[in-house]
Amino acid sequence: MEHHIPRRDFVLALPAALGASQIVRGVASGIRVTAPSAAAGNVRLEPLDYRGVRLGPSRWRQQFQAARDYYYGISDDDILQGFRAAAGLPAPGTPLGGWCQRNSYTVFGQWLSGMSRIYRATGDAAMRDKAVRLFSGWVRTVKPDGDAGVRHYPYDKMVCGLVDLARYAEHQDAVPLLERITDFAAKSLSRDNHLADPAQPQGYYGRPQEWYTLAENLYRAYQLTGNPKFRAFAEAWLYPAYWNQFAETSRPAAAHGVHAYSHVNTFSSVAMAYEVGGEASYLRILKNAFDYLQQTQCYATGGYGPNERFMAPDGSLGRALDTRSDTWESGCGSWAAFKLSRYLTRFTGEARYGDWMERILYNGVGGGLWMAEGGRNFYYADHRVGGGIKVYNWDTFTCCSATYLQDVADYHNIIYYRDAAGGLYVNLYVPSEVTWQGPAGEAHLSQETRYPEADTSNLTLTIKEPAAFPLRFRIPGWTRGASIAVNGVDAGVTVSPGAWAAIERPWRSGDRITIRIPLVMRMEPVDQQHPDRVAVVRGPVVLALEGAYHDPYFRLPERDDDLERWLVPEAWSMPIALRMPVVKPPEPTPTVFRVVPPRGNAARLKFRSFYEIPEGYPYFMYFDRRELPWRLW
Repeated sequence: MEHHIPRRDFVLALPAALGASQIVRGVASGIRVTAPSAAAGNVRLEPLDYRGVRLGPSRWRQQFQAARDYYYGISDDDILQGFRAAAGLPAPGTPLGGWCQRNSYTVFGQWLSGMSRIYRATGDAAMRDKAVRLFSGWVRTVKPDGDAGVRHYPYDKMVCGLVDLARYAEHQDAVPLLERITDFAAKSLSRDNHLADPAQPQGYYGRPQEWYTLAENLYRAYQLTGNPKFRAFAEAWLYPAYWNQFAETSRPAAAHGVHAYSHVNTFSSVAMAYEVGGEASYLRILKNAFDYLQQTQCYATGGYGPNERFMAPDGSLGRALDTRSDTWESGCGSWAAFKLSRYLTRFTGEARYGDWMERILYNGVGGGLWMAEGGRNFYYADHRVGGGIKVYNWDTFTCCSATYLQDVADYHNIIYYRDAAGGLYVNLYVPSEVTWQGPAGEAHLSQETRYPEADTSNLTLTIKEPAAFPLRFRIPGWTRGASIAVNGVDAGVTVSPGAWAAIERPWRSGDRITIRIPLVMRMEPVDQQHPDRVAVVRGPVVLALEGAYHDPYFRLPERDDDLERWLVPEAWSMPIALRMPVVKPPEPTPTVFRVVPPRGNAARLKFRSFYEIPEGYPYFMYFDRRELPWRLW
């Protein structure tokens, strides 16, 4: 497979009319630092790239703000202590502990990345200044030859952090250091890349650890700088032995058994290889890999990877619910899913990839516990049939504490897309507002909604002069009967599940669009081999049954349509008063459902959105419809 094309064939994927700056301010060491470029024709849609989007009042903004405040409050000296001590410099502060007991390389690069993206999204100068201070302190610990004392895994994270520090925080001093540590890595890092081996206890993520994820950020460094050495080094970490299993099928025979999160993450390297080189087979691999995940690896939450592995498509996914509390790595897994879905949306322009983002937002990173004092972080989500519970990981400052910051920053980059004609695409229904360059100048759209707790979102357009351009709305694949109105009148457009609904008309400032997406309630089987092992889902949100009472066990109904009669919404139910912060909606919203079987006694137990379940509270997510436990009375 040929991976090289001439430098002159590279062009920006979308014109400057999209509003993206073509030149990042500043020049470092004579290097022209540019915005991302792509092989011609590879990109159909672009996210707002963390610019022009603001989150509105919601649980998700509160989660983002809490994360921002938490990471900002960690002592700079504590973060840098291990680096300084190893370099023989004065090292005030205290080691972070946990996975960062020796130094903070497990998280450092991704923290720089998350802080830089937050600055780009919100203009948070204090967060940018913190990232620059951390960078400046760390630079002094790197040896003159570029030896930062890192191997493959932390080197990859540092490349990501330095690229984002230059691109999003506009700190161009990051570029020469990025070149210096890469020169050293190119000479010193082993390229004896061993494939992931499911038969080996420590080999299921390959040797060196997760080497097959390095290409993505090196390609991003190449796009940022135009320096061909980054592209050449990226190509040292391509993974055709695994990737090519997906070249012609979404049902490969031997793709399972490998480390789940990092193998979803390796497809981001496929995406960047496609974006830079334009090789069509890479896009086929991406599409087939996505379908493989959805068809054989994902739970109703969108999560994947019990015991941190891809499961054989023989019922292993469902059987894992009997024993595995480590159902999936929530923080890291969400990050990999966001990226893969976004790449595919960009390259194909298709709406269906937003469905996975949506599930992950509400049931993945948005459904876990928030960061807590001392680096306590949520790691494994628990979906077991016998009952689950949300707990913090026994170790602190794990890898999921690094991706968590990137996850919540990404909330700004997954709600809206735009195309070259100035059209806007609404991907997620989250309280927010967006400003972008439309075909007739700057345009502004505000979105007010209580989705996914209510089924309607109201969007108001503000433009300087009347103009005609398209607005498009993702219709989730699971809904039915969705509708769109403009200024109270049916828009008369095609509304098909799994596609964009497009409204092209002359717009005036103040026009109001109302979209209704019925939150269909249904039971989703875990896999084909377990058709009666099901989770209860409402819209994109998995409902969890409280596990705190000794109620008689009830059998779920046979048909999805009966769920509406069995689960009766309560206008408002007080949140479980434990550790998890809960945003009370401005008016009553059916987030809690009483169990009222048509025949038999009503139960005290209630179904709640999984994201509402706090730390330490027992719940049930998956149910065996054909099997009942021992009768106790």
